[in-house]
Amino acid sequence: MINIVLFGKPGAGKGTQAEVLKAKYNLTHLSTGDIFRYHIKNQTELGATAKSYIDNGDLVPDDLTIQMLEFEANKSEDTAGFLFDGFPRTIAQAEALDAFLASKNQKVNATIALEADDEILVQRLLERGKTSGRSDDQDEEKIRNRYQEYNEKTAPLIGYYQNQNKFFAVDGIGAVSEITRRLSAVIEQL
Repeated sequence: MINIVLFGKPGAGKGTQAEVLKAKYNLTHLSTGDIFRYHIKNQTELGATAKSYIDNGDLVPDDLTIQMLEFEANKSEDTAGFLFDGFPRTIAQAEALDAFLASKNQKVNATIALEADDEILVQRLLERGKTSGRSDDQDEEKIRNRYQEYNEKTAPLIGYYQNQNKFFAVDGIGAVSEITRRLSAVIEQL
């Protein structure tokens, strides 16, 4: 099995690339954003709690995120691997993911970061917000708050995965197919 963490700021293209990569490599795509939206749409207790954080542009707490992700991963036993999108976002989440995968005799094989300039990403999200209906994509202040949260809580994961020789940076600007080629070059060397 191959397990990949797709990493990057909101709007970097993780969801778009995940759709391509899951088909190309027969991976199960686990997007915390999709999982949160499912629970919010279906008005589950977990969804209501997650929504209160998301609406303020804050990250959902680790324990809630981990609980939902493990539930989804356990439903996908017959897979060539997992593509984690939007998770982990903190060192604590990375450690929880390592422990969860170790319990299944697996590990994270690589963390691949889609890198892009903040100003480009803000414009991408504001544009996406016009059609997505996502409140966190329609307010520039909330978007910038998400980037501040990312810089404070998520960016330290770079060092965490670099220390394990599992971190790879990829330019996230360009045509979708061009970015896919860059990502595939990393995955195929694993």
